[in-house]
Amino acid sequence: MRLVAVIGALAGLALGSGTAFAQAFDKPIKIMAPYAPGGNIDVTARIIADKLREVTGTTVIVENKAGASGMIGSDIVARSAPDGTSLLVSANSLVAVPAIYGNAPYDWRTAFTPITHIQRVPAVLVVPPSSPIKTLADFIALGKDGKFTVADSGVGTTNHLAIELIGEATNTKYTLVHYKGSGAAMIDVMAGQVPAQVDQLNAAIGNIKSGKLRAIAVTSDKRVPQLPDVPTFKESGVKGLENFTFATFTGLFGPAKMPPEVVAKINEAMVKVLKDPAVVRRFADLTAEAYPTTPQETAAMFDAEDKMVVPLIKKLQIKPE
Repeated sequence: MRLVAVIGALAGLALGSGTAFAQAFDKPIKIMAPYAPGGNIDVTARIIADKLREVTGTTVIVENKAGASGMIGSDIVARSAPDGTSLLVSANSLVAVPAIYGNAPYDWRTAFTPITHIQRVPAVLVVPPSSPIKTLADFIALGKDGKFTVADSGVGTTNHLAIELIGEATNTKYTLVHYKGSGAAMIDVMAGQVPAQVDQLNAAIGNIKSGKLRAIAVTSDKRVPQLPDVPTFKESGVKGLENFTFATFTGLFGPAKMPPEVVAKINEAMVKVLKDPAVVRRFADLTAEAYPTTPQETAAMFDAEDKMVVPLIKKLQIKPE
């Protein structure tokens, strides 16, 4: 029997009818987006919150608490009661940031309960419309002396690590400007104060389509349908990027020691949310792919990320600023 079916059967036994299921969520749910508004995490949290209100029949609030590359907001959830009312939306950076700071207030492996994967999205290199950079080769050429400035959404975020991975692959280096969220970084890039940015495509696509930013290349395996004229990194012809792909994936977590029945209840609700055609379409419109996973599968994804990025962080000796 498929796990989703098992979860559904257990939830049916525990909660009864659909009405009882909705009534079981008798307290408001707060979803922490531990970065500033406007970025990938914030956008993701708000999309799922809208539908989760309908599915659970309860109030769902999104709270932004930026700082320390997401650790401040994440720590609030880690210290919350494990009753399902305090949840965290986090990306790959959940495992990277503690490795960079070294003195994180929590161990991500023991401080949180994985609930489900939410969505994944490629990154995009963007520049102001007036930029002389026309191709990815142009951008790589500017990274030879380490002086060219690139914005990201914070130390240890997936945007930051994407730039480091690009540098590793092409033997280039950039002067990185770490913001408290991609929204603030994007404002400065659009204003021409910083000449380039790597960001999640779902956070940047609105400004790309409106002409406020120009996309140079995307890190997906194939061109995205929403931007058919924007090449992939693999198409760039740049040595070292022939097979380069990268994606930010997001997951939903709760505090440690959540009761299994509460985890199952929220997972079931999120399966409904992430399979809803309107939610799938909203993410697809932002070039992101929505799909739920089991708590065990979610934990495995983040564990694999840990094994990939932590050695890179140590090799490059990435430290907080």
